[in-house]
Amino acid sequence: MATTKDIRPRGRPRRFDPNQGIAVAQRLFHARGYDAVSVADLTDALGINPPSLYSAYGSKAELFARTLRHYTETQGVPLGEILRPGRPVAEALSAVLEDAANKYTAHPGSGGCLAIEGTRCNDVDARNAARNLTSAARDVIYRFVAETHPDLADVLADYTVTVMSGLSAMAREGVGRDRILGTASLAAAAYRETLSV
Repeated sequence: MATTKDIRPRGRPRRFDPNQGIAVAQRLFHARGYDAVSVADLTDALGINPPSLYSAYGSKAELFARTLRHYTETQGVPLGEILRPGRPVAEALSAVLEDAANKYTAHPGSGGCLAIEGTRCNDVDARNAARNLTSAARDVIYRFVAETHPDLADVLADYTVTVMSGLSAMAREGVGRDRILGTASLAAAAYRETLSV
C-alpha cells in the first residue's frame, strides 16, 4: 500500500532559472550589501547548492556583476531618457538627482543605489564591476554637459556623481525621502547658479 510519502511527482524536476535567480540575488545584495551576503545565503534563497550557483554564475562576484546590470536596466536612474539632447543642462541634471532621490528611497530596508554602494565592498572583482557602472554613468553625464558647456563638463559630472553618492548613503542610513529630496533640490540650485554665470 502506497502512502503519500511514496508518491513522487511525475516528469522532470523543476529546473533552476538563472535569470529569476538574479532578481532574488539583487534583493539580498540590496538589502544587506555585497559583503554581508554569503554564498550560503544565496544558495538558500535560490534553493540550489553551491556547485549549481558556480555553474550558473561562475562566482559570487560574477553573480553580483550580472545583478548590477539587471539593477541598472530595471531600477537605475534612466540617464538616457533624462539627459535628452537639447534639454537645458540645469533642468536635466536636477531631474537626475530628483529621480535618484526617489529611486534610492523606493524600497524601505534596501535603500540607496546598488551600484554606488557596491563601489565600497571589499571584494575587488565586485567592487570593480560596480565602479565600471558608476564610471559609465559619469561618462554619460559628462558627454551630455559637454555638448553645450564643454568647459563645465568635468566639474558638473563630478559634482553630480558626488551628490548621487551622498543621496545613496543617506538612503542607506534610512533617511526619509523628503529630506533626501530636499538635499537634491539644494544641489539643483547649484546647477542653476553655476550655469547662469
